[in-house]
Amino acid sequence: MTAERFEDLRIWQNARIQANRIYDAFGPDSVSTRDFGFRDQIQRCGVPVMNNIAEGFERRTDQDFARLLDIAKGSNGEVRSMLYLAEDRDYLNSETAREMRSFCEDLSRAIESLNKHLRK
Repeated sequence: MTAERFEDLRIWQNARIQANRIYDAFGPDSVSTRDFGFRDQIQRCGVPVMNNIAEGFERRTDQDFARLLDIAKGSNGEVRSMLYLAEDRDYLNSETAREMRSFCEDLSRAIESLNKHLRK
């Protein structure tokens, strides 16, 4: 099946889920509420994952899409790194942090898989 819209892409759908989980975990009622820098940074690296996938899909060439997938994958790595810090600072319990990092890793593999397909 060929996706007709970026919304059809499983990686975009999962990146959207991840962005919402980040907002839920680090929203106004979270332990990290007072750490504005942390909260701002993890949200600023979570949202571009889904947005770069969408932007890349809307571009006219596989090369442009692949380049934006690289950026999305990089932002996703930053999310995963921030989740270690969230665990270290007790902003998340270990189980939640591990689950969220696992979701990040799965998303990263899926982004890489599509990227390899586009670069062939």
